[in-house]
Amino acid sequence: MSGAHDLVAFKNPVIRWVDERLPVFSMMQKEYGVFPTPRNFNYLWSFGAIAMVMLITMILTGVFLAMSYTPHTSLAFDSVERIMRDVNYGWLLRYMHANGASMFFIAVYIHMFRGLYYGSYKKPRELLWMFGVVIFLLMMATAFMGYTLPWGQMSFWGATVITNLFSALPIVGKYIVSLLWGGFSVDNPTLNRFFALHYLLPFVLFAVVFLHVWALHISGSNNPLGIEPKSEKDTLPFHPYYTMKDGFGVVVFLLIYALFVFYAPNFMGHADNYIKGDPLVTPPHIVPEWYFLPFYAILRSIPDKLMGVLAMGGSIVILFFLPWLDTSKVRSLRFRPIMRWWFWILVVDVIILGYCGANPPEGFWITLGQLATAYYFLHFLVITPLTGKLERPLPQPPSIAQAVLGEKA
Repeated sequence: MSGAHDLVAFKNPVIRWVDERLPVFSMMQKEYGVFPTPRNFNYLWSFGAIAMVMLITMILTGVFLAMSYTPHTSLAFDSVERIMRDVNYGWLLRYMHANGASMFFIAVYIHMFRGLYYGSYKKPRELLWMFGVVIFLLMMATAFMGYTLPWGQMSFWGATVITNLFSALPIVGKYIVSLLWGGFSVDNPTLNRFFALHYLLPFVLFAVVFLHVWALHISGSNNPLGIEPKSEKDTLPFHPYYTMKDGFGVVVFLLIYALFVFYAPNFMGHADNYIKGDPLVTPPHIVPEWYFLPFYAILRSIPDKLMGVLAMGGSIVILFFLPWLDTSKVRSLRFRPIMRWWFWILVVDVIILGYCGANPPEGFWITLGQLATAYYFLHFLVITPLTGKLERPLPQPPSIAQAVLGEKA
């Protein structure tokens, strides 16, 4: 049989019998058992596994919630209340799903900023990074549509504001808005569309995650030093070393997640969403969920509607081109003292954007948001390329083993 020499000789007769006919266990052993990984991973590398656990949690809780949810404008809000009050453990499923979205974004944001700090987007991992940005876009689309489903005040008005943004696009804008609405305003066809897409997109997301992991196993993992493994001393098998380390990280993260679910389930939500959506009553201050706030601040910082939409979209699209915008040959910011400072300024800048997005678009917050938006684009389009050319990096160790073990590789 072709490829039979690649099979692992499992002791369990059932596993061996299945593996001889469908070598899934041999593949798992190769890709997650003996797969060589750099020996110097820190706990920031656990957030990839954490994000995967959260994605699976969101899909499972979403499927069970969909069994009791009614996608109709006159019934959606009451069906969510019924889930909370009458469905067995419905309150738990809903709080797990609602808080799970926030925890998923926390894991992905940390995962992305880790990639920025250690240069995980550089050759040969450009496609790996680009798949990651696609995952982020799919997450944002899925989360936005999911937020509309409870049909509370923030759900309805959030859907109205965000879908109206597409009308700023010349020629095609009004057709996109009409397609999203399914009519002349945000109404029942809109809710049906968003429910269908919210149910579908997580499975598309899972498929892109598969491609992301596949690309990772082709190019190999980056590491805190940003240098490629040169010998067996530089690597460790993924199991048991990183399965245990990732497992510990997942457990700690799930404990924090559980604290929100059981003790502060509405901490990251908005009180107005417990009021049924009413097209005749506009909330005093319409704000999206916290994980959209930096991009919402970029949108509001530009007075022109079209330019604001383009800036908001460009703030994510620019990440696709980061592997080519960064002109430095050194990956890790451990060896780039100047760029390291710019990185932390970017982190503060994103937090400031989030804070501006959470506040009314008036006075000081407009000016601060405009300054933060200007720095965001300046960081990627000017500072990153120029610093890569002008900065003198610190000397790098010749191998991972020498840096970690203090011996020659």
